[in-house]
Amino acid sequence: MDFAYIPTTNGPPENRQRRAAVTRAGYERVRDAAPAGVEVVAIDDGLDLGTVDFLVPASADARAFEALPDLTRVEVVQVLSAGTDRVAELMPPQATLCNARGTRDGPVAEWVVAALLGATSRTLECAPLRAWTDRFVEDLESWTVLVVGMGSIGRHVARLLEPFGTRVVGVASRAREDLHGVDELPALLPDADAVVILTPLSAATRGLFGAAELAAMRDGALLVNAGRGPVVDTDALVAETATGRLRAVLDVTDPEPLPDGHPLWTAPGVLAITPHIAGDSKLGHLRAVDLAARQLTRWAAGEELENVVRVGSGAAAR
Repeated sequence: MDFAYIPTTNGPPENRQRRAAVTRAGYERVRDAAPAGVEVVAIDDGLDLGTVDFLVPASADARAFEALPDLTRVEVVQVLSAGTDRVAELMPPQATLCNARGTRDGPVAEWVVAALLGATSRTLECAPLRAWTDRFVEDLESWTVLVVGMGSIGRHVARLLEPFGTRVVGVASRAREDLHGVDELPALLPDADAVVILTPLSAATRGLFGAAELAAMRDGALLVNAGRGPVVDTDALVAETATGRLRAVLDVTDPEPLPDGHPLWTAPGVLAITPHIAGDSKLGHLRAVDLAARQLTRWAAGEELENVVRVGSGAAAR
């Protein structure tokens, strides 16, 4: 697994009780692996988060996220997902933020390949039907798949598609080695049978796929979004899928959760919408929790942390 190691902290002062708070679903696994001298507690309604040095919240731990900006003691926040857009703006200045990049690559990549196969095999189109119709399948071997956000998940997608003979074209924030830059999208989109969005959400990627980009996709092309909903302009996507000119399989939407009655639910071109679950496999969760346990051991020993997204001022001052 490819992790970036960045110096972050020398650990907590020796004269203070070290305390880590972990989401309930990962509590026992982290507790059993914790180094001596570190108290591990579960995140629950009765916990005083102001007494925590190392925090491992899950997306369901709403109270932890609400309290985060006011936590002056916490040194490390280790999330269990690759995306950090939800938590980054809530971070107190002294705390270091780490993500779980790499732990959920497998299930997300498999979800993407399932979306592609569901489209080429017509199983997604036929699933809601209750009458016999004339259909034909397509060969994934004949497709060009444009992967926008060619990080570790995108690379995994490319490996899974190799046996099918699919042509995979990778796009990153800038051109390098075998990857194209996002500035090349206008030239790349018309040749793609499918566009897979895996890019994280940032100021640069918000609205990256607007009306112009969707219009540049060929008739009948498939948009697969397993990144973040706001990377795609929803109104533009509704317009293209309502006519059936473009097809789409979505794990993320904007807004999210997608409200009942939203036009994406019934747009003819939208083949399937899943509720942001592409990376939520049991093995993916266990890998993320095990990463958190390793991070806790490193922090307690004053070692460098993996997957650092943002270095807190407290770490920089040590």
